[in-house]
Amino acid sequence: MAFEGLSEKLNVVFSKLRQRGKLTEADVKAAMREIRLVLLEADVNYLVVKEFIIRVTKRAVGNEVLESLTPGQQIIKIVNEELTSIMGKKVEKINYSQNPPTIIMLCGLQGSGKTTTAAKLAKLMLEKDNKRPMLAGCDTYRPAAMKQLQVVGRNAGIPVFIKEGAKPVEIAKLALKDAKKQGRDVLILDTAGRLSIDDELMDEIADIKNVIMPHEILLVLDAMTGQDAINTAKAFNEKVDITGAVLTKLDGDSRGGAALSMRYITGKPIKFAAIGEKLDDIEAFHPDRMASRILGMGDMLTLIEKAEQNFDSQKAASLQNKMKTAAFTLEDYLDQFEQMKQMGGISSLLSMMPGAKNINADDIDEKQIERIKAIILSMTPNERKKSKLLNASRKKRIAKGCGMHVQDINRLLKQFENTKIMMKRFSKGGIGGEMPFKMPF
Repeated sequence: MAFEGLSEKLNVVFSKLRQRGKLTEADVKAAMREIRLVLLEADVNYLVVKEFIIRVTKRAVGNEVLESLTPGQQIIKIVNEELTSIMGKKVEKINYSQNPPTIIMLCGLQGSGKTTTAAKLAKLMLEKDNKRPMLAGCDTYRPAAMKQLQVVGRNAGIPVFIKEGAKPVEIAKLALKDAKKQGRDVLILDTAGRLSIDDELMDEIADIKNVIMPHEILLVLDAMTGQDAINTAKAFNEKVDITGAVLTKLDGDSRGGAALSMRYITGKPIKFAAIGEKLDDIEAFHPDRMASRILGMGDMLTLIEKAEQNFDSQKAASLQNKMKTAAFTLEDYLDQFEQMKQMGGISSLLSMMPGAKNINADDIDEKQIERIKAIILSMTPNERKKSKLLNASRKKRIAKGCGMHVQDINRLLKQFENTKIMMKRFSKGGIGGEMPFKMPF
């Protein structure tokens, strides 16, 4: 999960604070020293750490905390607010031009994920902002770069402009002309990357910028490279004055150094976060929600948004009625797992659930979902609707059909019956009332 390592270490510090009654100024400063070490180990830039500790300490040694009945909680609240502030306070959106097409140039090092990010952004703009984007391949160096852009563009349902044999600046000019001709209101330029920052790379990007005058220059950064990502950001910002960044592979970043350092060091916001490999795995970067995830407090707003995007409202209404009438079937059970996969899988959901820091994602085998699917699909349609029909001989047949054991079938049926009981309680408001959406468990 994103920021897992950082979150765990911070919560060790907070746990100590919660166990105390009143806090002294010495207690607060001792905790700040621990937090300082945690942030430095997370590869957060030392200037960011220094400023952060000064700001938190200044607030934490005041009457607001020392005289509070819950000083530990007050410090967590202050840390949450200052983390949000360090990352930018608010969501920074794309500045669409009033005279389309809006030109967005992506830049970054090789391997940061620019080409896939280009398609992800285009798909997001198409579906969320009702834009008509077009992609253009300006990477003339990397073998098969343009072919890759065509493939991801086709998968995203986005047209791609390619001009073999032309130089990057010329491709960008021709792509802009073609975008205007087609009535496209967004043009995303996928530029070439290098294995390291060099003059040739920077000069080429600067040339495209000077000729095309893009409205947005987004730097694509691999979040897992931590401090190196920030050094890259500084170099690109000095050369082409980027307007923001896209952090990729954020789902695999357990430390958080890049996310916490970017805004403070460059003065430029993180605008998007890529949290998986699928074309839908990209979202606007919310500093407040990210701070909440780092502190293990979850991110229910993003979770609800994902549910609303992926859950069919008619299916949800039908499911609720089935739960109330005890008509929930194995087909419905399987459908809930499929919808959970669409939301990013178990690990992704855990990172957004309050209290999920106490759950080890490694203990949850996502392959189990595939085994459940294999068992249910080995049943007849009638057996899926009426699980009571599953006697010993039918279970043997199903086990043989899916390559598993009868014990696996029995285990699934027990889980299914327990789920039915739990969901029936939820539908009646028996456990905390009605949920804002139906979780596929």
